[in-house]
Amino acid sequence: MSEERKMYPIKCSDCGTDAEVPFEPAADRPVYCKECLTKQRSGGPKT
Repeated sequence: MSEERKMYPIKCSDCGTDAEVPFEPAADRPVYCKECLTKQRSGGPKT
């Protein structure tokens, strides 16, 4: 019973890379690619 998630195209708010996320992004909130999200969560340097 494997249901495929709908993916939404985004442009990373940090690095500008095109990526996809498994949720519909809100227009008023930043969205990050996987690499930048990891940096954000770990408190890494902001560029």
